Amino acid sequence: MCGILAVLRVTENSQAKRSRIIELSRRLRHRGPDWSGLHYHQDCYLAHQRLAIVDPTSGDQPLYNEDKTVVVTVNGEIYNHKELRKKLQSHQFRTGSDCEVIAHLYEEHGEDFVDMLDGMFSFVLLDTRDNSFIAARDAIGITPLYIGWGLDGSIWFASEMKALSDDCERFMSFLPGHIYSSKSGGLRRWYNPPWFSEQIPLAPYEPLVLRKAFEKAVVKRLMTDVPFGVLLSGGLDSSLVASVASRYLVDSEAACQWGSQLHTFCIGLKGSPDLRAAREVADYLGTRHHEFHFTVQEGIDALEEVIYHTETYDVTTIRASTPMFLMSRKIKSLGVKMVLSGEGSDEIFGGYLYFHKAPNKEELHKETCAKIKALHLYDCLRANKSTSAWGLEARVPFLDKEFINIAMGIDPEWKMVRPDLGRIEKWILRNAFDDEQHPYLPKHILYRQKEQFSDGVGYSWIDGLKDHANRQVTDAMLANANFVYPENTPTTKEGYHYRTIFERFFPKNPARSTVPGGPSVACSTAKAVEWDAAWSNNLDPSGRAALGVHVAAFEETKAVADAPATNGPPVK
Repeated sequence: MCGILAVLRVTENSQAKRSRIIELSRRLRHRGPDWSGLHYHQDCYLAHQRLAIVDPTSGDQPLYNEDKTVVVTVNGEIYNHKELRKKLQSHQFRTGSDCEVIAHLYEEHGEDFVDMLDGMFSFVLLDTRDNSFIAARDAIGITPLYIGWGLDGSIWFASEMKALSDDCERFMSFLPGHIYSSKSGGLRRWYNPPWFSEQIPLAPYEPLVLRKAFEKAVVKRLMTDVPFGVLLSGGLDSSLVASVASRYLVDSEAACQWGSQLHTFCIGLKGSPDLRAAREVADYLGTRHHEFHFTVQEGIDALEEVIYHTETYDVTTIRASTPMFLMSRKIKSLGVKMVLSGEGSDEIFGGYLYFHKAPNKEELHKETCAKIKALHLYDCLRANKSTSAWGLEARVPFLDKEFINIAMGIDPEWKMVRPDLGRIEKWILRNAFDDEQHPYLPKHILYRQKEQFSDGVGYSWIDGLKDHANRQVTDAMLANANFVYPENTPTTKEGYHYRTIFERFFPKNPARSTVPGGPSVACSTAKAVEWDAAWSNNLDPSGRAALGVHVAAFEETKAVADAPATNGPPVK
């Protein structure tokens, strides 16, 4: 995962301006510690901080076409670059970088090529022949990108807000699936899948089709020239990623360089649910498993760094980002530069526990569409920035474009939780991999109840964060929160504490507007809170806020932590 910064149409073109852009680009060096590059042409600057994953020896950026009239700085991976190269045989490639195809596709197709790319990416491309430029972000927003405007008429693009917030009068998150063109002067959506309209799909559920699509998504993400592994929490999603990767690794090009035994990584408080489940899955799959522990105090001590790197004050994002941030540092110390992760499945399949209360398939489908469209503000942001803080790249096979189209085309009736039919959350995914002859996972792991990452690392983690916030924020401070923070006013002491830290790093109005708000229970949208009247009095993004669903739900009237699951097999 790299860092890009592009500043275009500057009025001052001097050594001082060049030095300033280099200085700002260094704020992204954690994302790309392997090489720094800068190209400037007239009033345009393109900077790059590289994390070398594919073609480490010759793929330094910015990248160019044959005569260097087209310049591109890219953050991401293009998984179908070999197929695209075959269609560009009349072009001369300078490197083995997967991202170089972008410059040549632009030569062939102009601005209408972005949908040909299969991968995760954010890029800025400068055509020096007419000084025009485009910027684009991948379909879901797996890679981060911000756009800003300076008082001098300049336009800025950066992988992280910290590289442009000081120098821009206004800035915002660049919308996923969009392209900016200097010729038209605005954003337009290039990603237009069938599900985006939120019309109810009617395709039948075919387990083998779903399974094969996911296997294909995992296999294409084994494209690497550096050591890699899988983040394994022991939950369904990460366990399926590890199982498929382990099954197909032996036949991949990566195995020729790094061996056929998959490395897996997990973090948690000692005795946490994730650690136990992850160890069992790792033993079952025969991976080389690395287990990391952290304490509540270590997590609290890292909060300021986490908020600086993730650039958010969203409570559930910070809760989950902190252990991921700590784990990423440990992983990078082992020499690993890329990991596969399980983000996106809950949004696609209605896996969060609040989906148990979906009143009908129409409401469920609209909610999953809304959740996918917002991923760039939540789980994609967390997975990318928590890992890239230490120069580690996270790839997410569940967010493969083809897989999403297949999964979101299935009649959502199949995604409804139906205890009367033995269907728990994400049943259609579990069932697709329930292979008696060649099992992917132990049965009780395959049917383990959904556990949000911030819960699974240890229930005392969230409790510890709340206790810490209660010591930092007084009742009077919270009572006046709507005056101090009138936009996205924090409603809890924990939220207030995170907001205070965020404002120290990012004090401008546009910065706070990049973070979403609104009531939530167990990671729901504000709309889904209406599904159960009891939830309005129990607003918390933890999965344990799903009263009557989670086996260890927050309960004031009785202890239910030892009660059996009501909608599926308990964690063992």
